[in-house]
Amino acid sequence: MIAKLQCVVLDCADVLPLARFYRSLLGGEVNRPDPRWTLDDDWATLHTDTGLVLAFQRAADHRPPQWPDPARPQQFHLDLGVADLDQAQEEALGLGASLLDAGEQARGWRVYADPAGHPFCLVRE
Repeated sequence: MIAKLQCVVLDCADVLPLARFYRSLLGGEVNRPDPRWTLDDDWATLHTDTGLVLAFQRAADHRPPQWPDPARPQQFHLDLGVADLDQAQEEALGLGASLLDAGEQARGWRVYADPAGHPFCLVRE
């Protein structure tokens, strides 16, 4: 091993609302002081309760992915484990997520987009 993951960074047009969206999904603290980076209008962070840090970086010309269009690919996505898929979907949609693919009823995961267009999956644990 030569490195340790510090955070996952998502480009977006507006950093603070996206950080708050993910805080509502994952818990944690938005913009906790951290000596590794400076917080400003172009950079926000979420320190989750599990220790994962997500960072949000302003990209002036951010073009959201258009899943599943290969011309504007997802680039990456997050899989988020949930106990109750239907309840989690209702809450995520209430926070501003968009359903991209509900799949078949028996399937254990569904694909959504966050408010900035990044795909993520809710996965039944």
